[in-house]
Amino acid sequence: MADSKKDTKDTKYTIAENGDKGIVQIADDVVSSIVGLAVTEVDGVARLTGDITRELVAKLGKKNLAKGIYVSYDDAEDGSKKVKVNVSIEIKFGYNILAVSESVQEKVKSTLLTMTGLECSVVNVKVSGIDFEDQK
Repeated sequence: MADSKKDTKDTKYTIAENGDKGIVQIADDVVSSIVGLAVTEVDGVARLTGDITRELVAKLGKKNLAKGIYVSYDDAEDGSKKVKVNVSIEIKFGYNILAVSESVQEKVKSTLLTMTGLECSVVNVKVSGIDFEDQK
């Protein structure tokens, strides 16, 4: 029975095993929510493809931050697990797409490392549109 559990996809990741104290696990939804919050904090990002804007984050709560985000785990050469993140965003008109995308990548990597101790192997950013609403 123990082997069959290994073959199924976990919805949480163990980040620490503290011997007699127990283990610390983070659910995928939590990692996705952290990523979503980090992305919406980047200047130039209008919204996640799941249509979450900064103003709606407080109203809708963290569960909706996971829209437009896919998180998976890769085995690193040293035996550890690294996070692989795919995120889909809309960028505000007038912002440099490459610069905003690079800012998203850096923000996601640093926020995940700070909040969870998990390292990102890659952050893939898909720009799915341009937001023309705030043109002046």
